[in-house]
Amino acid sequence: MNKITAILLGAGDRGARAYGPYAINFPHELQIIAVAEPNEERRVSFMQDHGIPESMAFIDWKDVLNKPKMADVMIICTMDRMHYEPTLKALDLGYHVLLEKPMSPEPRECIEMELAAKRNNRLLIIGHVLRYTSYWSTIKRFLDEGRIGQIASIQLNENVEHMHMSHSFVRGNWNNSDVSSPMILQKSCHDMDVLSWLMNQPCMRISSYGSLMHFNEKNAPEGAPLRCLDGCPVESTCPYHAARYYLGEGKGWARKFTLDNSREGILEALQTNSYGRCVYHSDNNVVDHQVASMEFADGATATFSMCGFTHNQTRTVQIMGTKGEIRGDMENNSFTIYDFLTKEQQTIKVNPGTFGHGGGDEGIVRTFLKEVREYVGGEGLTSASASVRSHLMAFAAEESRLNNGKAIEIDAYYRSFIPEGAV
Repeated sequence: MNKITAILLGAGDRGARAYGPYAINFPHELQIIAVAEPNEERRVSFMQDHGIPESMAFIDWKDVLNKPKMADVMIICTMDRMHYEPTLKALDLGYHVLLEKPMSPEPRECIEMELAAKRNNRLLIIGHVLRYTSYWSTIKRFLDEGRIGQIASIQLNENVEHMHMSHSFVRGNWNNSDVSSPMILQKSCHDMDVLSWLMNQPCMRISSYGSLMHFNEKNAPEGAPLRCLDGCPVESTCPYHAARYYLGEGKGWARKFTLDNSREGILEALQTNSYGRCVYHSDNNVVDHQVASMEFADGATATFSMCGFTHNQTRTVQIMGTKGEIRGDMENNSFTIYDFLTKEQQTIKVNPGTFGHGGGDEGIVRTFLKEVREYVGGEGLTSASASVRSHLMAFAAEESRLNNGKAIEIDAYYRSFIPEGAV
């Protein structure tokens, strides 16, 4: 097996903790030889973990991509609005690219990246890790085998979980679409991708509703300060109090904003960073709940619901076919198939693996490396071409939400973004 060499752009949570560990666990398959990360603490930590010399550690991704090609692949885990430029440059230099989702908050940039991959005859694989999990890939296999006949409708629910909502989408990196992405793109492009994959046909139109209902100033308790540590009068009754959460059950989440996981280190971080802010006095603007309705090419329909107000973090699904039905809960790693003719039901329990996203984080890296080794042209499982289609579902859903639920025709929406002269 030929070892693949890689460069990582962005050593934050996804780069360092989702994809980076594969090189440590399987050093005969992958070696990360260089890293670009503006945060010195993260950069140094990643260098130490992977034995990267000072000469191959960079502050700015541009310093890497201004050099001739140095490795086989580029893993890009920069922030959402910093995906477009490095991806185009890496493809032009001849790198195969694994790009964290979403591709870009701009539809036109997504399409241009897809075209660049085709122009350069390179793989551009998007981090839709759910396709690589045992859970969703087993469901997909049963659907392809015709176990429930033709799909008539799918209901997919994403339970974000209330503290994950407050951490990532109220206080955290993805709380404001002006600097990151709309919620349905950043968090739920996974779900749009899963729906597109399971249906295995184009989505024709979509409509959507949702809002930022709760996490705003009008719901701030009387006397609540801007930061939780500044003497909040409702500390004992607020489920979102930062210190109680990050020093208690959420201590593992604190690793995402400080490498000093001691009590003192966490408290110091909460006094200065955004994770110590009151959830009602933040600069967030993304929705805390949203629903979308879709119609597909053969008339099948799907509904999707994302909500930040749940006690657990999971996805539940109901797939209704002409011969049977599938119902499942990803948190339980199981789903049940019901046969209309025999009245039999079979519960399938899958192995979630030991890595993040139900094994999907490890699965996507393993598959990407295999696709690179065997590459003779063509597309990967979560190629840019497949991802653009599901990304457009998310973009169109947000367009609909902002226009009072107006139905958006996907094909016309796509054509409006195709660069002039592109085929």
